[in-house]
Amino acid sequence: MQKQLLALLPLLTLALSMNAQTNLSFPLWPDGAPGALGNSSNDIPTLTVFLPEKTTAPTAAIVICPGGGYGALAPHEGKDYARWLNAHGIAGFVLKYRLGSKGYRHPAMLNDAARALRTVRARAGEWGVDPKRVGVMGSSAGGHLASTLLTHFDAGNPDATDAIERVSSRPDLGILCYPVVTMQTGTHGGSKKNLLGTNPPPELVLLLSNELQVTSNTPPCFIWHTAADAGVPVENSLNFAAALHHAGVPVELHVPEKGPHGLGLGSREYDPAKWLPWTFACVDWLRAHGFVRPAESR
Repeated sequence: MQKQLLALLPLLTLALSMNAQTNLSFPLWPDGAPGALGNSSNDIPTLTVFLPEKTTAPTAAIVICPGGGYGALAPHEGKDYARWLNAHGIAGFVLKYRLGSKGYRHPAMLNDAARALRTVRARAGEWGVDPKRVGVMGSSAGGHLASTLLTHFDAGNPDATDAIERVSSRPDLGILCYPVVTMQTGTHGGSKKNLLGTNPPPELVLLLSNELQVTSNTPPCFIWHTAADAGVPVENSLNFAAALHHAGVPVELHVPEKGPHGLGLGSREYDPAKWLPWTFACVDWLRAHGFVRPAESR
């Protein structure tokens, strides 16, 4: 019996350590983010850890980019998504990225998202995460940031002195909720202005129109967007899904007929009884891609 208890101690220690880190926020760059304009909270991108209760085996993880027009961050598209993922055995990491309303422009936001994904992958062992199952999720402007990472990732810098920077920023999959995708006709004007400024050069507009940047190496995606969305035209999702399909990338697209922009899970208060149909379809899709395993599903 004593030998059995001793054998369990490493697992118990890991579980206690990981549970203690749940809801922990930390800066992505301990010595300050590259290109920071100051030292206030607005200048310090952070990651907040939400771990599922089950911690005895490596779980999948998703970096979450809340929406808000690159001018704010919507709580119901951050921590609520993390709790929804936790309910299905997936670790959620909510990114607080730098904003155009605080003086930042591209590529600060992409740098923050890439650093977040690298961090989760590089430190996967600390959180009981499988480094080969790390995705990205975003809504509205956060969906643009997620789609930017999905199409502008890199393999990491093998010569970097910072071990995190040596790690790939390529997500293993993406979840896009009523995303801004294009910076051309049909974009969300406020998001474009906050991201690129008032008169961005045409080549930058094309570079950040992510439907034009899809390749066969773009990760699989789940996308949902209502046809009646008056905030971000549904064509953002339709065109991105079409680009993925033409590139041979697995994609699942859901377009409900009705519903306003910014629905999230279905309620501004976290309430599993009000989860929208897309949430169940997405879990099935995540299961099909190995992000939800039978023993991890709640």
